[in-house]
Amino acid sequence: MIKAITGTKDILPEDINKWNKVEAIVRNVMNNFNYKEIRTPVFEETALFSRGIGEATDIVSKEMYTFVDRSETSVTLKPEMTASVVRAFIEHSLGKKYGLNKLFYISPMFRQERPQAGRFRQFHQFGAEALGSDNPMLDAEMIITSYKVMTELGLKNLAVKINSLGIPSSRENYKKVLKEYLSDKFDQLSEDSQKRFETNILRIFDSKVEGDQKIMNEAPVLLDYLDEESKEKFEQVTSLLDGIKIPYEVDPKLVRGLDYYTHTTFEILSGSVGSQSALCGGGRYNLLVEQLGGAQTPGVGFAAGIERILLACENENSLTLPEESIDIYVVRLDKELTQKANEIAVTFRNANLSTELDYTQRSVKAQMREANRLNAKYTLIIGGEEYERGEVVLKEMKLGEQKIFKLNSLPDIISAIKSV
Repeated sequence: MIKAITGTKDILPEDINKWNKVEAIVRNVMNNFNYKEIRTPVFEETALFSRGIGEATDIVSKEMYTFVDRSETSVTLKPEMTASVVRAFIEHSLGKKYGLNKLFYISPMFRQERPQAGRFRQFHQFGAEALGSDNPMLDAEMIITSYKVMTELGLKNLAVKINSLGIPSSRENYKKVLKEYLSDKFDQLSEDSQKRFETNILRIFDSKVEGDQKIMNEAPVLLDYLDEESKEKFEQVTSLLDGIKIPYEVDPKLVRGLDYYTHTTFEILSGSVGSQSALCGGGRYNLLVEQLGGAQTPGVGFAAGIERILLACENENSLTLPEESIDIYVVRLDKELTQKANEIAVTFRNANLSTELDYTQRSVKAQMREANRLNAKYTLIIGGEEYERGEVVLKEMKLGEQKIFKLNSLPDIISAIKSV
């Protein structure tokens, strides 16, 4: 038997309401903050991600699904969305059309990681990008927007962590200080962290190896080496969060694994999902548009993992979903009335009533059981003596009340159902 590839997952009808709830809340929150939806292709030229994310990152060096297509072009299933959004921003000259572009997305992503709880090889994210302004209000807005989605989903066990990565020059100065601190501890670092020492030294803070963590706990922190402008912008962001009482913690060891971040960086974590606790992460990336061939344009954004958020919702039992039901089930007493039952069902469906009927020639008793299983609000029973008199029976299922209607008065039946 052929099964789904390891690290991928079918989203079955019994689960789809949870996904629809998350997506509906995302769309509502984004609409309230005036973000417009954007959709980009599932795959892009590999160079977009290697240039945008950074050759030395784990995503590019270890995790991307990359292949050469029939035109001899190296293409990659998108592992994240920011680079794709920026590519679209540049390609379609959105910066010239609008001074500020506030965009959001809901999309699948692909990374060949080791599958575990809350981590998949095909996964789904929602997120937002604001391109065209360096105002710290937008940095704060990204945190506010993502936090709003989480709380709208009923999540409570949340922690917001923020930091500043400053500008490249102050970060480069800090990297020299960090290298000096680690130079006599190099042999004690894990193999991955030794590689990062040369390629992406800040990522050593992300190491889950206990020995690395002990070393990094005593390391100097970037916040102490920020330039004055970066300090001022960071204080503006924290002041804005204080003003609307978003709870947060300044974490000077918080870094993001992508090369394009500058200034604000943040994560929202859940205490309800185990080791993979980050539900959302983002920050400012003022260099990325220029890095990908566009005009110098400031940007800021975030991405949030839907699978991991749903796991947190399940563990906190926070999602309240509407009871599934249909409006009406058409029950026919005689097999000869199958065509008539179908005609009536089509009339109801055209009137925007969710309608079902029997397709497997079941008995009347079995049809009524199916109507109950589907939580039908009404059944319309056709056949028997009533049908011979040109009548049908409409039954309200919860109360068991029945009304007789003329067969040729389907509009009256539709009105009766919609008026409740």
